[in-house]
Amino acid sequence: MFYLANPKFLYTMRIVFPLLLVIALFTQCTKELIDTSANYSAGGDKGAFALHFCQNNNMNEDFCILVDMSIHSGKKRLFVYDFKSKQIVSQHLVSHGCCESIWSSDQTSSNPNFSNVPDSHCSSLGKYKIGKRGFSSFGVNTKYLLHGLESTNSNVLDRDIVFHSWSMVGDEEVYPQGTPEGWGCPAVSENSFVAIDQLLQTAEKPTLLWIYSE
Repeated sequence: MFYLANPKFLYTMRIVFPLLLVIALFTQCTKELIDTSANYSAGGDKGAFALHFCQNNNMNEDFCILVDMSIHSGKKRLFVYDFKSKQIVSQHLVSHGCCESIWSSDQTSSNPNFSNVPDSHCSSLGKYKIGKRGFSSFGVNTKYLLHGLESTNSNVLDRDIVFHSWSMVGDEEVYPQGTPEGWGCPAVSENSFVAIDQLLQTAEKPTLLWIYSE
């Protein structure tokens, strides 16, 4: 009761309480900005650059496929990005190359290595043109050839690095475990591949696949 009747206390509370309220609101807004920026980074800024690249290289201007290798492999890190709506329309798990680790393990789930060297069994960073559709011995027996468009992935065609499905890759996130690692191909689950394959077959121009890590 003394505090409630004390003029100095009441004066202090009139100053302190609004400050605490401002701090609380700022903290919440900052959290929302961080959450939003994560989604923007996965699609927005990369998507805008990807569209510009496709426009300048006579490629599909409806959608592209982005793969963020800086994300843990147990989380969905392959994004189908729609240029028209400027939004990510689907997300999928995707494997990366095991390099010197054990094939089908998840030993480099959070720290993959990359290489363009033949027989390295590593994934290659960079932009790709998704090429001819053909038969695969993996998954749903369909694959797409990949053509590397940069010095970091120029050997992928000779290395037989293709986009395909793999029965060992799941539909749902498995974090903190990782997705099984192959020999460098960006492989997705069978269900994911069927969905992406349907989109790719509607494309009138080659579709961009962009694998990056940042």
